[in-house]
Amino acid sequence: VDPGLIPELKRLVEPVTLGDPERALLWVSKSMDKLADALTALGHPISADTVAKELVKLGYSRQHNRKADEGSRHPDRNAQFEHINSQVLAAQAQGQPVISVDTKKKELVGNYRNAGSDYRPKGEPIRVKVHDFEAKELGKVVPYGVYDVTDNTGFVSLGITADTAQFAVQSIRCWLDRMGRERYPHAHELTITADCGGSNGARVRLWKVELQKLADETGLTLHVHHYPPGTSKWNKIEHRLFCHITQNWRGRPLESRLAVVELIGATTTRTGLKVDCVLDTRTYEKGLRVSDAEMASLDIIGDTFHPEWNYTIRPRKS
Repeated sequence: VDPGLIPELKRLVEPVTLGDPERALLWVSKSMDKLADALTALGHPISADTVAKELVKLGYSRQHNRKADEGSRHPDRNAQFEHINSQVLAAQAQGQPVISVDTKKKELVGNYRNAGSDYRPKGEPIRVKVHDFEAKELGKVVPYGVYDVTDNTGFVSLGITADTAQFAVQSIRCWLDRMGRERYPHAHELTITADCGGSNGARVRLWKVELQKLADETGLTLHVHHYPPGTSKWNKIEHRLFCHITQNWRGRPLESRLAVVELIGATTTRTGLKVDCVLDTRTYEKGLRVSDAEMASLDIIGDTFHPEWNYTIRPRKS
């Protein structure tokens, strides 16, 4: 047995791994032949078939064609994956925190059917409503997740109004207060990986304004890296946190906000994932505009490689 094979294989597939937020499946966007060639060049001679078998052992699944391409492929897509991976590894090597963030899909609260099945006494299924009409008194909840890539821990802020940039950054702030500061007491930087769109999108001005406020408050330098358009499934939070939350509440109606908090907080995995969840009852307003003057006041510097996707926000001196 070659003891160096599996660590090298993991290193090769890490930047090109994507997953399904609804299921605990992983797949890789690099061919078995290319992986076998790369491993052989590194001194680990192996066939493509053996690579495939080892990937299955690591939790990867062979996938047929599926509607996963969310748009035209950017020519620098893979280069951005490699850039993100190198920045994450550099931060981890220095003992600085790295988080993956995203919003999980909104969920109806109430006695509604939830996809999947759960073990129940025979002939005693949970009775749910026939129609999924939103209950005004309960509405929907917006789960915003923060996944600690190094520590394999998750945090979810459960919003009850809108998915906005203010909500996104408040969720990161809450993660810092509840988990991050204790885990990384000497941190002076925070690396954030996020999708290119949504409330934490690369072109969202309010996202950058709110991050600047967070940097000013905490003294942390924030390094932000966005996945290219149409590649949300590569975001670590999708297949390391969200899919396990979905599995944990499968077949169970989300009867109340408290029930959602408890179900998310009870999510665990064999690899040691632990999740904290809190309810955020603040009201977040949609459509807030940010002026050019406000943007000009930010201490933000773009990287040399795709500054629209990669940038650093430093605390402003008071």
